[in-house]
Amino acid sequence: MNQNNLEIITKNLGDVKKLLSDGKIKVCVIGIGRIGLPTAISFAKSGLGTIGVDINSNLVNMINSSNFPLKDEPGYEKIFDYVISKKLLSTTTEIEKAVPQCDVIILSLPTPIDDKCVPDYSALESVGKKLNQIMRPFSLIIVESTVEPGFIENEFIRIIEGTNHKFEAGKNFGIGVCPENANPGEIFHDFENLPRLVGAFDEHTSNIIMEIYHHVFPVELIKMPDCKSANAVKLTTNVFRYVNIAFVNELAILFEKLGIDVYKVLEAADKKYNFQTHFPGPGVGGPCLPVNSNQILNSARKINGDLLKIVALSKHINEGMTQHVVNLISNGLNECKKTIPDSTITILGVSYKPNVKDLQITPAEPLVKKLLESGAKIKIFDPYFTSVEIFGIKTEETLLDAISNADVAVIITAHDKFRDIDPTLFAIKMKSPVVIDCRGVIETNAAKKAGLIFRGIGRGRN
Repeated sequence: MNQNNLEIITKNLGDVKKLLSDGKIKVCVIGIGRIGLPTAISFAKSGLGTIGVDINSNLVNMINSSNFPLKDEPGYEKIFDYVISKKLLSTTTEIEKAVPQCDVIILSLPTPIDDKCVPDYSALESVGKKLNQIMRPFSLIIVESTVEPGFIENEFIRIIEGTNHKFEAGKNFGIGVCPENANPGEIFHDFENLPRLVGAFDEHTSNIIMEIYHHVFPVELIKMPDCKSANAVKLTTNVFRYVNIAFVNELAILFEKLGIDVYKVLEAADKKYNFQTHFPGPGVGGPCLPVNSNQILNSARKINGDLLKIVALSKHINEGMTQHVVNLISNGLNECKKTIPDSTITILGVSYKPNVKDLQITPAEPLVKKLLESGAKIKIFDPYFTSVEIFGIKTEETLLDAISNADVAVIITAHDKFRDIDPTLFAIKMKSPVVIDCRGVIETNAAKKAGLIFRGIGRGRN
């Protein structure tokens, strides 16, 4: 790649537009996982030479061998093949070699929470320290990772500037954010349709980022006054969902006791113009909703520990759904005079969401842990994780292997494969036909007709 320094943040918008159209801006995407790789592919597809950087050498070797790793992300494999064949995209583990070649550095790094529910920004912080040593002057840094409002301004910029004062934001490097906004399994659709947020350290940098993202993505770009405002929008949208899921989880438990099917209620309520449907479940998984809720709670703690009580309560409710599922299992087993320690329990689905291969903060994990602690024997089947070890348990190769001679089957993930199951299969193959449906996969009448001992979150009983 061309190592001439374009000094991108010194350019006017007309020059930036021409450099983009000529394919002369070089891009480095650091972190090429679930979101970062599609991001790198998108930039490469737009004609910009792109280098992906990751510490996972197996992933890097896989990509450089033209083997697309995200088979559950429809829409990308052909584009991936194209950008690799045209040498528009390459990947490496050597950040020290990649960054100095590039004008724009995009950070798509994980920002998980630790065991004390405090945001862990160590990956970003580590890269920030490296950028101080290896970045070319007048480069542009764009943070796509989700962080709490103020982290960029109050902490990250100081890390990049360093104690050596080699860099100064707004003078010899630009920095801004464009928080990723995509749903695993639907990233291509979302990158092509969902608006993106842009915020930056200064107006000029913001305008350059807007120009670059207009070149790459055919979506509306919303300019925010600064980085923290853009990150606040990202957290607000996801925490909104988290709180509403908690509300529906509480409704589901109430409706169980009242003999009301929560799914029938939600279906009818959705007809009202200002109602937004959320669904109950065994817990809230994934790298966004639970993490973002803890991020915003962390921001509140720094200012006033009494703020955002509704989010803290929602966290308590959503995390408590694990015990509710255990209670449903116990109740179903009581009907056939069995207990959890005497039983073989099959977990159907360990992905945190349907039709993707992703275990991040899956609600299956705390449930399996509780059941093992209670003395149950656990079997696991997930079509995306066959014959591998998950939570210390070797997963089953087929659905029939998983449910044969089991006392209980618990549907945790609403994979399409599970929606296609004839409920009578459970009755035929299981030792005790106790089925716990956490996702509204099985119709209550169909369960009754099949002769199942059926329980579900927010569902009727038979």
